[in-house]
Amino acid sequence: MREKELFPDGTPIDSWFYDTRVPELSELGTQYIITDYGVRSDGKIYTKEIQHIIDTAAANGGGVVVVPAGTYYSGALYFKQGVHLYVSRGGVLMGSDDVTDYPVCVTRIEGETCKYLPALLNAEGVDGMCIIGDGVIDGNGLRSWKAFWHRREWNPACTNKDEQRPRLLYISESSNITISGLTLQNSHFWTTHLYRCDHVKYINCRITSPAEPVRAPSTDAIDIDVCSDVLIKGCYFAVNDDSVVLKGGKGPWADTAPENGSNERIIVEDCEYGFCHGCLTCGSESIHNRNIIVRRVKLGGPSNMLWLKMRPDTVQKYEYVTVEDVTGEVDHLICIHPWTQFFDLKGRTDIPVSVAENITVRNCRCDCGIFFDAEAAPEQYILKDFTLEDIDVRSRVNGYRDDIAENTKVINVSVDTL
Repeated sequence: MREKELFPDGTPIDSWFYDTRVPELSELGTQYIITDYGVRSDGKIYTKEIQHIIDTAAANGGGVVVVPAGTYYSGALYFKQGVHLYVSRGGVLMGSDDVTDYPVCVTRIEGETCKYLPALLNAEGVDGMCIIGDGVIDGNGLRSWKAFWHRREWNPACTNKDEQRPRLLYISESSNITISGLTLQNSHFWTTHLYRCDHVKYINCRITSPAEPVRAPSTDAIDIDVCSDVLIKGCYFAVNDDSVVLKGGKGPWADTAPENGSNERIIVEDCEYGFCHGCLTCGSESIHNRNIIVRRVKLGGPSNMLWLKMRPDTVQKYEYVTVEDVTGEVDHLICIHPWTQFFDLKGRTDIPVSVAENITVRNCRCDCGIFFDAEAAPEQYILKDFTLEDIDVRSRVNGYRDDIAENTKVINVSVDTL
């Protein structure tokens, strides 16, 4: 019998988190193989044809759209209740690199609901969807990455949205989602984005985008935005931004807006990280994260393991976050600083005070650039009830100061400065 595990606040971890079985293709219903419907691996865009297959499957009570071996191009696709996606080994679903193949719509992006572009794959209000297989979903983002940096050279103040770029996968208002086995790569913008979803599993996925020779800007691996009960297990991340990012809203009154909210009960385990900006990042558009666990992870050179971005224009509360059983190499094991990129108080005259509390980092064996890189900013945020336990690191800089966080417990911590 499995010993009952607890979230950081002491509540039990539900048995749902331990069921990592992924359905077989044969269990997903009627198979709609796209090449049976005129879609070819010839470099042409087949958005209308693939969407017709999805619509046909939905009208017939559901089934699974199958991408066989070959490379098939499409613009924005919209999945419906009962319709799954299976990408076979050797199969590539390739996004168009023309933004006009992603019609402007009202969507959620960067902590706001606004007009922007959809993703390559979109689903709203679905229950029980599987996006699985051994194949590849490729955003084909090189053209927009180049355009972004060209625009940034002309205008250094341009934002992420100024160069319009689609995401790879966007799922909203949905439950019981399984994403497994796939390689998700080269997104124009964020790679996968969950909004107002619950009970989502990422199992054994590989999510990548390049840092060179052309950097893939803001290609976060997984953006979790007002979601609960998310398991990320056995995945590999190497992206030119953050890997697992907790979102939820931004702005001086974001905590009162009905479209915003909390992320709760998130577990990231048995994952490996190549280069990325942050392995677990709270922010930059985030108002409340609670009961977050990252455990048994290997680091291959990310910039930050735990990164708390503290916005001076947004009320934020990060609580009951545990990072444990970490090995490898990282620039900063813990990073906590004000985050001022594109912030806007919108007429508010005071700075809303945020809190990060009940943060635990333990059982770490790492080589670091800086062990504890944190900035005290009591006028903006309060750090309290931190626990650092069973840590043995080699680091160029220690960085720890006992006046950064109130009521910090330091237990069996060894920092060998190089």
